[in-house]
Amino acid sequence: MALTFGLVACIGLADFFTGFELSLLVFYLVPVCLAVAAVDWRFGTLVAVTSVATWLAGDFAAGAHFANPVVPVWNALIALGTYLVVVWLLASVIALQREMEERVRQRTAALTNEIAERVRLEKAVLEVTERERRAIGHDLHDGLGQHLTGTALVAQALGSRLAARGDAEARDMGKIVDLIEKGIEQTRGLAKGLLLAEIASDGLVPALEEMAASLQEQFRVTCRLSYEGAVDLGEGGTATHLYRIAQEAARNAVRHGGARTVTIALTEPGGRVTLQVSDDGSGLAPPEARGEGLGLRIMAHRAAMIGATFSVAPGPQVGTVVTCQLPPR
Repeated sequence: MALTFGLVACIGLADFFTGFELSLLVFYLVPVCLAVAAVDWRFGTLVAVTSVATWLAGDFAAGAHFANPVVPVWNALIALGTYLVVVWLLASVIALQREMEERVRQRTAALTNEIAERVRLEKAVLEVTERERRAIGHDLHDGLGQHLTGTALVAQALGSRLAARGDAEARDMGKIVDLIEKGIEQTRGLAKGLLLAEIASDGLVPALEEMAASLQEQFRVTCRLSYEGAVDLGEGGTATHLYRIAQEAARNAVRHGGARTVTIALTEPGGRVTLQVSDDGSGLAPPEARGEGLGLRIMAHRAAMIGATFSVAPGPQVGTVVTCQLPPR
């Protein structure tokens, strides 16, 4: 306010010294606009009235004479009207700008809350998935595994009685027991994969080796693991997410792509840890046919949680390549 009135006074003095024949009315727009922008339209109106009064006082002090007393009044009203129009236009623009800024702020806050809620829901879905995975693992280990073990014991006892009586079906019963025991091994392997606890940062490679061996035994496919020395992952949670991504990608390749060979590569080119799972399966289906499966969304979300980039692309010749790359450390 002090600056605004100071500008009015300076322009008034300049108007007085230049005489009444030279008008400096246009320069009074500077303090008028400053008043509206810095305070509000009410103060701008006050400054406009003050500017017109200062202009008239300067002209009369400089010796201005008018043949008709209506002339200075008319000129003052025209100048004041012009200033008021400028005040109204500038105040409207400022109000519109502030309204738009407020809308942008509200929309930004809404989007931020929406994104935070989406992240929370995705995390909740991931936690539910992990919880259900562990529940299924417990059911397999403590339920189906124990049931198959009991069935194998009964079959062994029955086979022993048949063998004691010299029945020819004793050999067939032995084959049934072997099949049941293989089912027990597969069940334990599945349960072990589902009940996997958090992996330490230096335990990713052994976990991947065990997972590759389990995949080979369970699905009768070739699963290779290649890595370049020790890989620095920092937090243990990163290793767990990378393991789950590799596990999901490898199982998808076998179950849905019909792959016979799966290759898991863990490298660190340029200081960026990269996990790549490639296969020789049927490859990606067209986007309109495959949609966006839950497995892909979960893998992408896991990658996002550790700040990694995630991509799924067709292989150079056949199959699919899933890549997850951590940011440089």
